[in-house]
Amino acid sequence: MRVLSPSDLRAEHGGQSVLVGGRVIAAADEACQLADAFTKLTVTFAARVAVDPGDLLVVAGEYQNGSLVRSTLAERSAHPTPRGDGDIGRFMLEGVGRRLSARADARVAARAYFSAEQFLEVETPLRVPAPGVDLHLDAISADGGHLITSPELHMKRLLVAGLPRIFQFARASRAEEFGQLHEPEFTMLEWYRAFAGLPEILADTEQLVATVARSVAGRATLTLPDGRVLDATPPFARVTVREAFVEHAGIHDAVDLALGDEARYFELLVGRVEPGLARESRPLFLWQYPRNQASLARLSDSDPSVAERFELYAGGVELCNGFAELTDPIEQRRRFEHERALREQRGRPSYPLDERFLTALQAGMPRAVGNALGFDRLLMLALGCSSIADVIAFPAQRL
Repeated sequence: MRVLSPSDLRAEHGGQSVLVGGRVIAAADEACQLADAFTKLTVTFAARVAVDPGDLLVVAGEYQNGSLVRSTLAERSAHPTPRGDGDIGRFMLEGVGRRLSARADARVAARAYFSAEQFLEVETPLRVPAPGVDLHLDAISADGGHLITSPELHMKRLLVAGLPRIFQFARASRAEEFGQLHEPEFTMLEWYRAFAGLPEILADTEQLVATVARSVAGRATLTLPDGRVLDATPPFARVTVREAFVEHAGIHDAVDLALGDEARYFELLVGRVEPGLARESRPLFLWQYPRNQASLARLSDSDPSVAERFELYAGGVELCNGFAELTDPIEQRRRFEHERALREQRGRPSYPLDERFLTALQAGMPRAVGNALGFDRLLMLALGCSSIADVIAFPAQRL
């Protein structure tokens, strides 16, 4: 007879004799609670059996009303009671195991969405010679190269190579990123559509957020760390950076401010605008960023002072960063060189330009849109957790 885990048991097992294996998390004279990382099962024995918390057991019994009754001990491996903040307590007692199951369900739901939209799932390198020169991101060195901060440049090379719709669950790394919303290593859900515009990528984002939320919570809602619940049913509001600065910071033209006093722009964005967005009752897109705040985005045809870039905010949590892609190789090189010069001026590590990517742009990249969504952050909100560490098997503090 196959040994089942507590989480394997279903209503159809009712009245059947089964073998169940798991770890004891509580014990009494003739009963115990047997658990795996996803659920626990009450076991009552036909006679007194000596078991202790921490023991690994296989028991034979009849499954009735969610419990195992008239059970006998088939196998026992004695272990001390789990103590401290070890993996057993975290996964079995604190619910991380159940969240990892929800994480897997969310991946399935996201993949189903992309499959219906005829996207191809791809994989790109984790270690690269040129990790990008974004002014605000530092890469982690790895054996003569660097771990990627984003899969963006390689995915765009695939667009050039003729792959029209692509997505990937990418493991990305960034140096010195710790906190409620940051880990040095995290999962990014990134996707691109060739020959498409912002309406398509914004619709993708809305549908994915709602789809993931429904897959793990049963409804299209996001729960913030403070307990507020946001309705994540599409569509989401669109607010320009200019509009947000007028409303929350009293600044008439945020674009002029960003171009003339970038430090003050960021001070107001973090100190006033984002807290204002945090009070919204639904997710919203912030878009039309100042042109100097989007090194990989194309400028708007109707207003070249802004870039076709957007971010999605849910209760003040930034969930994604996307844009209509810059395809001009000359302009892209100019922006890269500018960003690298700024990094050097500010004493940040200097990285080489990705010449293979720039060469690919010279061959001709189709007009395209793309988005990078923080998968851990979305799961955190969909499951009502307070930190992305709650939805990651081994966050940095537990390596």
